[in-house]
Amino acid sequence: MSERLFIFDTTLRDGEQVPGCQLNTVEKIQVAKQLEALGVDVIEAGFPVSSPGDFNSVIEISKAVTWPTICALTRAVEKDIDVAAEALKFAKHKRIHTGIGTSDSHIKYKFNSTREEIIERAVAAVKYARRYVDDVEFYAEDAGRTENEYLARVIEAVIKAGATVVNIPDTTGYCLPEEYGAKIKYLVDHVDGIDKAVISTHCHNDLGMATANTIAGVLNGARQVEVTINGIGERAGNTALEEVAMILRCHKSIDIDTNINTPKIYPTSRMVSSLMNMPVQPNKAIVGRNAFAHSSGIHQDGVLKNVQTYEIINPKDVGIDDNAIVLTARSGRAALKHRLHALGVEMTQEKLDKVYEDFLKLADKKKDITDDDILVLAGADRNVNHHIKLEYLQVTSGVGVRSVASLGLNISGEHFEAAATGNGPVDAAIKAVKQIIRRQMTLKEFTIQAISKGSDDVGKVHMQVEYDGQMYYGFGANTDIIAASVEAYIDCINKFRK
Repeated sequence: MSERLFIFDTTLRDGEQVPGCQLNTVEKIQVAKQLEALGVDVIEAGFPVSSPGDFNSVIEISKAVTWPTICALTRAVEKDIDVAAEALKFAKHKRIHTGIGTSDSHIKYKFNSTREEIIERAVAAVKYARRYVDDVEFYAEDAGRTENEYLARVIEAVIKAGATVVNIPDTTGYCLPEEYGAKIKYLVDHVDGIDKAVISTHCHNDLGMATANTIAGVLNGARQVEVTINGIGERAGNTALEEVAMILRCHKSIDIDTNINTPKIYPTSRMVSSLMNMPVQPNKAIVGRNAFAHSSGIHQDGVLKNVQTYEIINPKDVGIDDNAIVLTARSGRAALKHRLHALGVEMTQEKLDKVYEDFLKLADKKKDITDDDILVLAGADRNVNHHIKLEYLQVTSGVGVRSVASLGLNISGEHFEAAATGNGPVDAAIKAVKQIIRRQMTLKEFTIQAISKGSDDVGKVHMQVEYDGQMYYGFGANTDIIAASVEAYIDCINKFRK
């Protein structure tokens, strides 16, 4: 019988730290319920003391989810732990995740402390958390750069204090797989009482080794992995859940398995990508749109003769169905509802009717409706409460002529119009918006997601705008890329602090 590896998903905590990817509570509940269906064991729902929004999200996720453990992050601070315990009061299975930096760099520069004081603070935090819950996880921040002998002392002390899980983060993504695996093995061999706790990995991808380090940790004794959907997360991201799950599924020689329902991997990936407005890179392992594409003639020939010549994963095993129902302008509500369900999206009949109306309008504009199109439509109502809305946009542009844009905005029920010229149609349209919204704001980033299905596809635009010393992130989607750009810009403005 295979050994069990516990999947700790931190998409809603570490993953949500990506700039511009913040979710509201309703969206977090939607993701949490999908993670439950996917089969994750632990959902890290947030950092409750950090904001009222995070606190409320942990409460609501605790109510919405049944069997996974709900985890709340804290620092080794009593107030953090008090707030986390309060946020977890409705969780059926609850865990407090507390910890402190253990590397010499953190001890000296972050805490201005000593090794002995750090151990005392770690022990005190674990004991305090155990007053509230039986399941306490301790993280040794920057364990990847912590000297092994000292790390072993810290881990031994917190286990004696009552920690049930010990998290060994490669916080900066610095370790090589051999080093990280050896670090886990050192703890297994040198920590008295290590059998009383589960060792957990938490690897970052700064040097592209998060998944390799995680697997090295598992092979050397770790039995929990901390991961995110699509590998999203701080800086270059975290270990990708889908990669770990499928590595263990494909490599039968590793007699370790997870509870992950792998056919739900792709729908979960698309949901997270859509809700967080964060495109999945085309060549992303497992869930990228090119993951099962073959363009080389030699590869195509081999796959046609026997799919296993170049594919080690059956696409259906991760939820990609090549025979999926094709949606067109003639498709009915049932077909749309079926496709949304396959993508992990459930909605009321009232909302389905609204999405269906928008779907028919889009289907009249383009031949093929993609999964991304469906997810954009399903999430479009997130903008209905914006106080600034684009009413119309008209652009004149061409070779050898100055681009001109005229547009109308509805601002809290009042109509405004403006026209402007610019260095291209997008520039002209944004200048027209600025004539109405008279604020000192600077466009810092402008990204158009690659169009892969044809010239009639929905263009997806991501923007970053600086205003009053703060960065704001916006998203727009439209078959007209200029309209999508203006929608993304207005989305940023709607988020400005009033």
